[in-house]
Amino acid sequence: MTLKSIAVICNYEIREDRIGGMDRFFEAFDTKAKTQGYTIHWFFKGEKVIDFYKGLDITLTQTASVESLFLNDLKKDTRSYDYVITHFTELCAPFYKAVKLKTNACCIAVDHNPRPLEGFPLKKRLKLRLKGMLYSRYIDFFIGVSSYCLDHLVKEYGNSIRRKCLVIYNGILADIYIKKSRLTNTPKFIIACHLRKEKGVQDVINALALVDKNLLRKFKLDVYGEGPYEHYLKLLVADLNLEEYVKFRGSRNDLHLLYHNYDYLIHASHGETFCFTVVESLVSNLRVITTKGAGNILGLVKDGENGYTFNIMGINELSNIIVDILKNEESMNELKTNQEMIDKFSTERMVDGYLNLLS
Repeated sequence: MTLKSIAVICNYEIREDRIGGMDRFFEAFDTKAKTQGYTIHWFFKGEKVIDFYKGLDITLTQTASVESLFLNDLKKDTRSYDYVITHFTELCAPFYKAVKLKTNACCIAVDHNPRPLEGFPLKKRLKLRLKGMLYSRYIDFFIGVSSYCLDHLVKEYGNSIRRKCLVIYNGILADIYIKKSRLTNTPKFIIACHLRKEKGVQDVINALALVDKNLLRKFKLDVYGEGPYEHYLKLLVADLNLEEYVKFRGSRNDLHLLYHNYDYLIHASHGETFCFTVVESLVSNLRVITTKGAGNILGLVKDGENGYTFNIMGINELSNIIVDILKNEESMNELKTNQEMIDKFSTERMVDGYLNLLS
């Protein structure tokens, strides 16, 4: 039997201090693909191949795009691929035409990208539709990591791609997460995300400023993550005199071991495509406070059952939720693990979803 070869191109930086759901998927996919007789070569951004990825065949770039890195790799006579899979890259771009003409590989483009809250401007929408007309023919499958992604793919690139669109949910390794068994008397809160404006951490900080300081003495929030908005968020906390209650903890690669130390995740996102942190928190038996239709993109948070939802940028709503919790006036059910959710959003199911496309 002739071995089939896969190239995976990821506009994703591998880092020692940030190992999350996608990293674990990449490693699991590599392992299972090899057991099924595939060879697989990865293209990432990064400075070095970290220990977590030591079993993968990886080419890295620090400055060039991963697309150009791959196209340069194709110039080598020894390189040939049957399948090309992309993650976090631009869709319906000239890159796919170049790949198809050079390799005739089956091209699978995965969409992880959130859209602006207010939508794209008209000029951008017209440009996306034109790109769909020009380049969608070179992509064999469009994968959305949620139904939200799939709907936007068709809306942006045209109805002609609908027949090539599939949803394969992201997944997590539920077994590695420590499960919380009971809530603490003094609730502890966590935020875990990339610190950029669209994640809405500034909304949380502004909501806290509305809480009476006497009540806020019972409040502790740890913020995990780094990003371009970090400096602004720290200044905002200082300006509002909230340093005693809000601590920035940086990036961690062991959040799966930390979630259970908290009671509530706050995720005030303005837009998501899947939202790992919500799934991870629920699997860890935390209650989740998040935005309607954005942070709760998968519909997993049920008001009054396993968390609360509020409108995007709804600072007063969020403040009232926090006040009710601190006053012990919330009355949700006891903590329990949702096995159906764990099965639906598992890394194993995610891996099988992609491998089934190759068979």
